[in-house]
Amino acid sequence: MSRQTVQSKAFIIVLGLITLAFLTILLPFWSSIFWACVMTLLFYPLQHRLREKFNGRDTLAALATLLVGVFLVVIPVTMIAFAFVSEGAQLYELIENQEIEPDQLLERIGSAVPIIPDVLDRLDIDMSNVRAYLSDSAVSLSRQLSQEALSFGRNTVSFTVGLVLMLYLTFFLLRDGDKMMGWLSTAVPLENDRRQLLFSKFTEVVRATVKGNLVVAMVQGALGGLIFWLLGITAPVLWAVVMAFLSLVPAVGAALVWVPVAIYLFATGEVVQGAILVAYGAIIIGLADNVLRPILVGRDTKLPDYVVLFSTLGGISLLGINGFVIGPLIAALFISFWTTFSQDLNR
Repeated sequence: MSRQTVQSKAFIIVLGLITLAFLTILLPFWSSIFWACVMTLLFYPLQHRLREKFNGRDTLAALATLLVGVFLVVIPVTMIAFAFVSEGAQLYELIENQEIEPDQLLERIGSAVPIIPDVLDRLDIDMSNVRAYLSDSAVSLSRQLSQEALSFGRNTVSFTVGLVLMLYLTFFLLRDGDKMMGWLSTAVPLENDRRQLLFSKFTEVVRATVKGNLVVAMVQGALGGLIFWLLGITAPVLWAVVMAFLSLVPAVGAALVWVPVAIYLFATGEVVQGAILVAYGAIIIGLADNVLRPILVGRDTKLPDYVVLFSTLGGISLLGINGFVIGPLIAALFISFWTTFSQDLNR
């Protein structure tokens, strides 16, 4: 083995160790870094347009783009997060004080919709056990939300620091994004054609996945929360966030929330409100996904529904709230890169 070969291998080993050490240092801030990258991908087209209007002044364009992102995304999401944990705590207090009794609500629904007890009887399922199980689950879930609210309140300083770091990094990613991508493209040890193909596919899939999942989920959650608020339903923001998450479930999605609420409204004699919710849910909330997703994602990069479901659930179970985006993103990149590899192999 020649001296040059030994030196090259030693350099690669040292490079790998230094890279690992650097990533380890950044690990406590990986959430801020990840969401900064998401913000950059979402608003980079705006940055490009503003740069042209500002005659190539990257710093001014990046600052203007960041301010737009703060007003359109950061401030609303932060307000929703605080409202979510607050309403979760309030819901737990209502259940603890027996102002809301889940078992009685379920009994009313069963009385108003006799088909539900009949189906359970045919399946040899005891309705009382179902009521007890769902009631205990509601109490447990509301208690957990209350605990998360307290934890969120205690970690306000940490949340603020992470938010500031995210915005700080977003500014530099917007301003210097082209230079960084140019450096990364030259650092990847691939042929130029294949490297350009993979980078363009990566950018396309990331942007489409983030927009297709995140934006559509936020729109459906916002639409659901709006109608809940107008109808005077308890904790509309909390249910809006739940519907946003469930919007990723194929076929049913947010209907897992608004359909039982509509049944409850009918069961309690609120026929007009129930009819309004059914019509709104079926037409407005239901069509939002079918209209928005093709516009934001396009047909070529749309993931199959089952891939979205499993990758999202897997991402959330492993990475928490960040997995809501990272799970489908990894799935999209997996399919995209393997498709590119197979096409390249069969040329």
